[in-house]
Amino acid sequence: MALHDLIDHYRRVDSPIHRLRTGPKFTAALVVVAVAVAVPLPAGWPWLGLLAAALVIAAGFSQLPPSFLVRRLLLLEPFVLGAAVLALFRPHGLSVFVSLLARSTLCLLAMILLSATTPFASLLRTIRDIGVPKILVSVLALMYRYLFVMIDEADRMRRARSSRTFKAGRARSWGASSGIIGQLFVRSAGRAERVYGAMCARGWR
Repeated sequence: MALHDLIDHYRRVDSPIHRLRTGPKFTAALVVVAVAVAVPLPAGWPWLGLLAAALVIAAGFSQLPPSFLVRRLLLLEPFVLGAAVLALFRPHGLSVFVSLLARSTLCLLAMILLSATTPFASLLRTIRDIGVPKILVSVLALMYRYLFVMIDEADRMRRARSSRTFKAGRARSWGASSGIIGQLFVRSAGRAERVYGAMCARGWR
């Protein structure tokens, strides 16, 4: 349940941001990303500051806990820090690193606010309406649906392993976790094949 809450819990909050229509929120998030990426530096720092202030105000109106936003940022930042760190080895590397870090953080925060305040089904309808191929929308919907199935499966496997483990230890814990991940991959692949076969049997193409 904790993992489910991490993904979907705060979409049920009743706030002014949650009550906004999906279209305007989606457009605003794209504008934030476009401005954060395109604005030239160093002259564009005031624009980045305005974007940061706007996102902080939106976060306040969304009634999302600051700890939730910080955890999400810390979870996603490592994926963009790799490219930013590489910039340190180039001329003016420090300024480029700071620029990439600021831009990526603003983009991530905009996407986190959008995803945390908007039902995923509404997001899918919006991206379908703007012309995203239907097959891609269907794949995204299936990925989101079966993400919860994988979470439940992993939780059942973890409980089963814990009930059979009598000695605690870091090495044993890492070994058990790697085994669970491997088994989860095998079970997920088998389930995907069965689901695909069932969909084809019902005429899905």
